Amino acid sequence: MSQVGRAGIVTGHENSANRSLTETPSQPDTEGLDLWEKDRSLQQLLDLYLPADLYAHLRPHLARLGAMVTTRLDALSHTADRHPPVLHARDRQGRDAARIEKHPAYRELEEIAFGQYGLAAMSHRGGVLGWPDPIPPAAKYALTYLFVQSEFGLCCPISMTDALTRTLRRFGDPALVERALSELTTTDVDALAQGAMFITEQGAGSDVGAGTVTAQTDEAGQWRLHGDKWFCSNPDAAWAMVLARPEGAPSGTRGLGLFLMPRTLSDGSGGEQPNAYRIVRLKDKLGTRSLASGEIRLEGALAYPVGRLDQGFKQMAEMINVSRLSNGVRAAGLMRRALHEARHVAENRAAFGHRLTDMPLMRRQLLKLLVPTEQALSMTLFTADVMARSDDGDSEASIWLRLLTPLIKFRACRDARKVTGDSMEVRGGSGYIEEWISPRLVRDAHLGSIWEGTSNIVALDVLRAIRKQEAHRPVVDGLSQRLAASDTISPDFRATLTQRLAMAAQLAERTGEQASAGEHSARHVASALYNATTAAILALEGAALAKRQGDAKRIVLAKLVVDHRLSSRDPLAPEPMECDQAAWRLLIEQSVCTAVEATDFCAAARSA
Repeated sequence: MSQVGRAGIVTGHENSANRSLTETPSQPDTEGLDLWEKDRSLQQLLDLYLPADLYAHLRPHLARLGAMVTTRLDALSHTADRHPPVLHARDRQGRDAARIEKHPAYRELEEIAFGQYGLAAMSHRGGVLGWPDPIPPAAKYALTYLFVQSEFGLCCPISMTDALTRTLRRFGDPALVERALSELTTTDVDALAQGAMFITEQGAGSDVGAGTVTAQTDEAGQWRLHGDKWFCSNPDAAWAMVLARPEGAPSGTRGLGLFLMPRTLSDGSGGEQPNAYRIVRLKDKLGTRSLASGEIRLEGALAYPVGRLDQGFKQMAEMINVSRLSNGVRAAGLMRRALHEARHVAENRAAFGHRLTDMPLMRRQLLKLLVPTEQALSMTLFTADVMARSDDGDSEASIWLRLLTPLIKFRACRDARKVTGDSMEVRGGSGYIEEWISPRLVRDAHLGSIWEGTSNIVALDVLRAIRKQEAHRPVVDGLSQRLAASDTISPDFRATLTQRLAMAAQLAERTGEQASAGEHSARHVASALYNATTAAILALEGAALAKRQGDAKRIVLAKLVVDHRLSSRDPLAPEPMECDQAAWRLLIEQSVCTAVEATDFCAAARSA
């Protein structure tokens, strides 16, 4: 039996209970593994992407969070997943007073994420984690990347609260911003107002412009919303951004207005009363079970316009894009946790007289988990850095962001589904059992390819950015220029990376010129751009780290991306083993890889 602590939270693993202290477990267990200490990639990259003083300040906070992932956070997340929220539509008097009951484990996770770490507040004000200024995106997403390795569901309210605050500050009336900002950015969980966005309608789905929710003005000139929203996560949030069509507005997305809707209203006597909308039911979901997601019926709910009513969809796109980047960050975190699980099992379990990691096929499998995981981490931090420059007014960075955000949402989220599934296989049959984290990683990973746009919708958005803004050009040209300036990456490999970037750009342009006929290739274009971009980023990071820390491993990773994801191969040809053996030695067995070793690998490696 499991040990159960206060509030019914599981505090031990069932496979370790009632076991003598000297007995060796048959299943290697990551409980107690420090995922900050184990993640040398994250440690190295933050040295590149964060100012030295901020990184020094945040290291103890990152270390504390990393140590919690496989201990307290895992226990809380496992319990919250087993005890999903419950909707109570009426009170005991029979009055409509919808209340969502959340397990104490989930509430404690909220206290850690919103309170102790201020993940939703740190971009908007100083003082979070003792830092006097707002904390840049790269640091926020590094913390989120660690947190999500245990708990995915709560990261949705964190992201939506953060994104809502960003959108409100950018487009909202100053009086409305002043009214809501302090409660959206507090780290006092009892005083916190969480955010949500209500977009999806049953008859519209991804076709947002087909939405039928309406906005009408009442006798006092206030806006009232009517209609049904079909999939609303965090439905009891204090504030929600809602898309609705004002009376007389045209059809399609250009007729949608953006509104901020409060959960409660003043009753005129110092108290509060519910706004005029109901949570009809909660969804029974495949994953993110700890998080409440429901259906909303708007029955004349009071709401406040945000920005220009004829720009509602464009303004909401700001919030969606931030959420898309957050989805990519979460995918990166899920892949990292899945990789930790797979490596820990392989390094600590024997079969047929050998450690699993001594077996060539297992090494190959782990390398196939490693490459997309490292790609996603690099794309996360690189895009976060671009976002910071865009927020500072860099117009070219804004164009970069327009492309990078849907790229990471599209490819990293799809990669996470495979990486988490293949990691489960390393543990074998036990990995299929819900007592372990693997099934939850797999379930949650599938969400990233659906929320904030399915894979098809996001791939088409990549194509739209290419057609309308030629957003691929500054990205490809900028990375190519950086590669040309590097004296650490070998000339031959620089040429290869530049060639792959050019080929991806040419594919994007040819496809973009084909109008609707080219849409069938949108996913292919998005994957090509993501892989070519991340290969260049990995190589540039490897060059910088080789000079700063003497470690060029990321150049080796870049070569693996080229060989495995950007090169053709004969499916009937024998699989070369030498490349995998060399990559394993340089990336796993050695503590560092010198620039010379990376150059030799790039020259000798063959497509695998």
